[in-house]
Amino acid sequence: MSTERLPFTIRRVENEDSLKKAVAIRHAAYARHVPEFARSLALPEACDYEEDTIVLLAEHKLDGTPLGTARIRTNIHHPLHIEESVVLPEWLQGRNLGEVERLGVGEGRIGHMVKVALVKAFFEYFEKTGIEYAVIAGRAPVDRHYEQLMFTDVFGDKEMVPLRHAGNMPHRVMAFEIATGEERWTAAKHPLLKFFRHTHHPDIDVGVASPVVTPVMAERGAQATPAAPRAPISASQGQLAAA
Repeated sequence: MSTERLPFTIRRVENEDSLKKAVAIRHAAYARHVPEFARSLALPEACDYEEDTIVLLAEHKLDGTPLGTARIRTNIHHPLHIEESVVLPEWLQGRNLGEVERLGVGEGRIGHMVKVALVKAFFEYFEKTGIEYAVIAGRAPVDRHYEQLMFTDVFGDKEMVPLRHAGNMPHRVMAFEIATGEERWTAAKHPLLKFFRHTHHPDIDVGVASPVVTPVMAERGAQATPAAPRAPISASQGQLAAA
């Protein structure tokens, strides 16, 4: 396996200053495409602090400029945000799921590079935490990017559904089986196979994974009491945007 250095780092957000950077690039990215919805993203959201959530931040090595961000939420203790709007099909019930949301990057060529690296980062995180399926929701034309990564439709072919946590904008809900990812990319001779699976990027560090209990949904059960929230970053209500 070859090693490649990137002009930026990708790390988990561990403090308020880093979260502010992530929120700034998140807001800027959404403002370019969905300015009305972006107004609700000017401040950290309550779920940025929840126990099932991590926020990734890409920063330029030279000056620490934020270049991109993504938020990962698992269903270890609580349902996914997508589940506020839809009932997932049977083949995703009782599974360890990871939802990728609030993905945003800067403009230009480096923005594209950062986006690809963030995708690698969340796949690595899912592998380390025992997540079985990545679940995403993409509005048009962003959904095509996930289709190119070999995500498949959860509902009908290219079906769009409005999502509460995304301002009720229509999104295409898609999923990716983590265990078979490399096999499928290899069979398809995917152009990102080398970057994702055969190149070590020391500048991508998703941190130490928390223990995962499987199967999550089956053990939690419909009547189970969720664990008490464990906020990785302290926050006051005044700092939070509406989730």
